[in-house]
This record gives sequence, C-alpha cells and structure tokens, in this order.
Amino acid sequence: MTARPLLNRRLDGLGTTIFAEMSALATATGAINLGQGFPDTDGPAEIAEAAVRAIREGRGNQYPPGPGIPELRTAVAEHQQRFYGLDYDPDTEVLVTAGATEAIAAAMLALLEPGDEVIAFEPFYDSYAACIAMAGATRVPLTLRAPDFRPDLDRLRALVTPRTRLLLLNTPHNPTGTVLTPAELAAIAELACAHDLLVVTDEVYEHLVFDGAHHPIAALPGMRDRTVSISSAGKTFSFTGWKVGWVTASRELVAAVRTAKQYLTYVSAGPFQYAVAEALCLPDAYFTTLRTDLLRKRDLLADGLRAAGFDVFTPQGTYFITTDITPFGEKDAYAFCRALPERCGVVAIPNSVFYDDPDAGRTQVRFTFCKRDEVLADAVDRLQGLRG
Repeated sequence: MTARPLLNRRLDGLGTTIFAEMSALATATGAINLGQGFPDTDGPAEIAEAAVRAIREGRGNQYPPGPGIPELRTAVAEHQQRFYGLDYDPDTEVLVTAGATEAIAAAMLALLEPGDEVIAFEPFYDSYAACIAMAGATRVPLTLRAPDFRPDLDRLRALVTPRTRLLLLNTPHNPTGTVLTPAELAAIAELACAHDLLVVTDEVYEHLVFDGAHHPIAALPGMRDRTVSISSAGKTFSFTGWKVGWVTASRELVAAVRTAKQYLTYVSAGPFQYAVAEALCLPDAYFTTLRTDLLRKRDLLADGLRAAGFDVFTPQGTYFITTDITPFGEKDAYAFCRALPERCGVVAIPNSVFYDDPDAGRTQVRFTFCKRDEVLADAVDRLQGLRG
C-alpha cells in the first residue's frame, strides 16, 4: 500500500460530522439529544398518507424524471409565487434535489472553479466547508459575533477580491438564528451586482421565523438572474428523512446546477416527491401553527437554559438556540459537550466546529428545540444540575 494519504487533501480535517458524533454519544449514554436538528414527531398525517398512497399506486417507485416530478416542480413554483411573489417556470427554473445538502453541493460543483473564493457567514453549517472544498475553491469567512450575530457589511465589502466568485448566504441562519433584514439584504445585493457575484442562498428555515419575516434576496433588483435559492421539505414539514429539496433560479443557473446534480444522485425519493407536492399546497394555517408552536418551544427552552445558568442568545429563526458557557467557568465548548451527557443526560453541539477560527465560538453551545414539550421540560430539569 502506498504511503500517500487515502483521503483527498481537499477533505483533510473534515472527517465524521459533529452531528454523527454527538448523536452516537446520545445513543450510547441514553441522553436526551438536543444536538442534531430533527423533530421527534412526524409531520402531518395526511402528507405521510400521501407518500403511502403514491407507493401503493406505483407513482415514483421507479426512477422519477431527472429534474423532479412535474407535480412537485409546479408546487415549488407556486410556493415561491404564493409567499414571495417570485415567478419561476416549473419546467426550466426548478430542480428537485436529494435535500438541500445535495443542492448546495451541486451548486458549488457547478458554479466554482479551483481557486475561486466563496464568502460565507461564520459559523457555517458544516457541509458548506466540505462542498466548497470538493469544488476546489476557498472559503472566506465573515464572522457573525455574539451577542447579536449581525453581519459586518463594511467587513463584507472588504473581503471581496478579484477571485471572489460567490456569496453563500444562510437566512434564517444556522446555528445563530439570525434573520437578515431587508436593509442587510439590500446591501448584500448591491455588493453582488457591483462585483458581478453569484449568490447561493440556503433558505431551509424560511417558514421558521419568529421575529421579523423571511425575505428572499432573489426578489431584490438585479438578483433574480444571479441567485440560486435553495430550500427543502425537511424542516418545514418535519420529514427530515425523506431528503426532498429544491433549487429555484434562472434557466441558465438551473441548467448548470442540474449538470452537476445528475452525476450525484441522478434522482431520489420518488414517492416522497408526490407527498411534498401536496405538502407545499397546505393552507396558510399550517405554516402559522408551525411557527407558533416552535416559538412556544423556543421560549420554553430559552427560559430553562437561562435558569440553568447559560447566557442565551435568543434566535430570530430556525429551531436552534446558541448559548455561552462562560458563566459556568467553562472555556471549551467541545469538552463541555463531550462531558454533558454524563453530567446531565443531555446532548448539545459545540459551535466551535462551525468556525474556521475556533476561538470565535470557543464557548458557544447550540441546543435544538424541535422536540416534544415534555422532552424539552425533562432536558431543562436535567440541566439545572449544572448550577450545583
């Protein structure tokens, strides 16, 4: 066997995701898993039944069309028009993917050349770093700093170089819960237009906004033809295992992303596509109830974390809460999270793994609140032990 490393050097240091590591720790210890962001209840029963019906009727059991079934592409286009007034052709400007993660990977592989630079908000979801690396590009972080985690727009302008190709946005933002304001989005759009930059925007938490509202940057002047908007069904409908996502963009951008996507999974989740098409057509009451329910859960967990002694940064969106462990005299979030299951029977995620500069998030810990009320209450009770 050659002494040459087996792993491509672009992926050096990425290894097993923190979510897999911490979820395995939850299983091994029997701890409450407030680390990985998946609900502990399924989504609407009628949508699950729609998937069963599609299977029984033989719809999607074989390869669906490469771009996605027409019913889902139409539903995605109608969703964009219904909520944001965005007009997309379902035949040429919508692409169905294996979740948002594949959409991000396909976009990076399609749109970047080796040596290109990608500016992304730090802390960033871990797949961003991997996808940029696989494309041979370089990530350039714009750090969002506690306590408010707002983007420094002057710093963003200063980061743009002749090698900058793309801005990778995430709003609502995981893990901080920041929701970009119309003014912030307008400034970012102006920068993108001035420097002829592409924008890829991850909007999977679009319906989980508690303070303010979600505003797609694609709706701003000059942005439709340079923006790849990405979302998925997992967060909005609580079926994260189905892995149904989508891209909306101009015909040219969708064609580029589809070229890369077809060599990743080609197609996936056939019967689930039919179910998600129905889910996107649910009445407004569904989306309102989802948001109201998660807002209550956010406040339940945030109040409990404060009572336990954490500094809590209340999120504007998503279903995650970022906290600081400094009040406990702790300085290493990773070590804290490794020990937490044994100390309290709860699993959380260290935010330091989402930074290129770990010191920027050294004492930050993320908890998720997309769990049943009784599970959150139990976790809160267990965490009170930290004060002793």
